[in-house]
Amino acid sequence: MTSKELLQLFKTAGKRAIQIGNEQNGIIIGLDQEGRLFYTYNGQVVSRVAIASIQGISDRSGYKNPGGDGIWPAPEGTCFGYEYPTGDWEVPIGLINARFIVLERQENHAVIEAEIPLINAQQLGLTTLFRRDIQLNTSGNKMIVRIEESIEYTGKRTLTSKEFLLAPWSLCQFDWVDGDLFSFPGNHDTKIRDLYTASNAYQKFSNGSYTYAPTEDKRYQIALGEDIEAIHLLLKSKNVKITRTLDTANMPGGFIDIADSPTDEKPLSEGIKFSFYSDPSHFVEIEAAGYGIDTLRQGDILKATTTTIFEQA
Repeated sequence: MTSKELLQLFKTAGKRAIQIGNEQNGIIIGLDQEGRLFYTYNGQVVSRVAIASIQGISDRSGYKNPGGDGIWPAPEGTCFGYEYPTGDWEVPIGLINARFIVLERQENHAVIEAEIPLINAQQLGLTTLFRRDIQLNTSGNKMIVRIEESIEYTGKRTLTSKEFLLAPWSLCQFDWVDGDLFSFPGNHDTKIRDLYTASNAYQKFSNGSYTYAPTEDKRYQIALGEDIEAIHLLLKSKNVKITRTLDTANMPGGFIDIADSPTDEKPLSEGIKFSFYSDPSHFVEIEAAGYGIDTLRQGDILKATTTTIFEQA
């Protein structure tokens, strides 16, 4: 799929979208599609694109995952999670129905924002502003995307750690085929946490790094702590290597447990910086989460700045 074809898909569906960059290396931003970003590299859209999701809507009959690169509130589960307000898993309705506005737009830069109400598993409501500050650069055969993700708390009441946990969580989706691999630098002492079922069968350690292969057998999610500096995804069929890093310099707080754990469980003290998700339906995610803080006051802004590099494998 080309960027022109994707823009036409949004137009035909009656959904707003803008583009920064160009047809060769650029980003299409779905303003009515959770503010998701769809990356074009070397003339082809490399992000996962769920056509049926863009053509339709998510409602009580089911969630249609659009693909692309999105921002969600973390944690997913636990007693403070935002994906279980009714007891069953669902994407926050405020995010599904969000209509992002464009605060700034230049050739290689855009800032978008939406007001998004959240409800956590404790039935506590939080009013927030989600903002994505997106910068695109190219260097040789590399496309470099830097995004400052932020969630601003706009509620009047001060919240404490006994009531809430919140951090921005960036999820970047791609289709996978046999031969694609996740990897990250580490050693045999690197702390690896499986958030669903044990994934040891898919783990290989070689040349100073861990590698994992997506699988149709089951879904799995690999969580990594703050000692990991970068994560990688090789899309062999597309001849593309994707590297993601996270910059949380000068931010208060620390990494949190973003896990999809039961709602009667408290978050663990072990924070998560990066994670890989593999789904049997042939899509994968490379994920990064920012800092959380213990007390939330009106005007507090939680941030996470990701840099994602696309280059030929």
